[in-house]
Amino acid sequence: MKNDKSKAKLLLHACCAPCLTSVFTDLKDEFEVTVYWFNPNIYPIEEHEKRLNALVDFCNKFEIPLMMDDKYQEENFSWTKIAESYASEPEGGKRCDLCIKYRLLKTADLAKKKKFDYFTTTLSVSPHKNTDQINKIGQGIADKLKVNFLDRNFKDNDGYKRSIKYCKELNIYRQDYCGCTYSLKA
Repeated sequence: MKNDKSKAKLLLHACCAPCLTSVFTDLKDEFEVTVYWFNPNIYPIEEHEKRLNALVDFCNKFEIPLMMDDKYQEENFSWTKIAESYASEPEGGKRCDLCIKYRLLKTADLAKKKKFDYFTTTLSVSPHKNTDQINKIGQGIADKLKVNFLDRNFKDNDGYKRSIKYCKELNIYRQDYCGCTYSLKA
């Protein structure tokens, strides 16, 4: 963290608006947060658009800076090629490791290029995701790229329950599966 009175700059990968709600609330006083949307794993395109629109609306409402990767078709094709070998893996298995790594690598690379002090992800707020797994992947990428990863468990302090509450209060679209075609079928 910076020693002066200015906040450290954080690039926060967000998988969806519901997960962003409580995570942003937890981070906004400590960091200058910029949200990053990179989620080519979300299937089908209509679902991707619903989640993106909900995230954009949330960021606009609370004046949160937002960066987006808008190469969905190209990136979705790349992701599908990576994931298809692991189609039979259960949720939380090797396919999920690869998905998390894919998204965090893009986030870390952007954080380094844009000179953010830290990068992290909202993914650990989900009760369906393994926080230790996410943080281990994030730290490995940080070490490799020489950029700081913010290791947090956003499930702490009822992060997930608060996200549900915020979504109800703000009428935010909540999905019922992680995102990829394989999680849709799970």
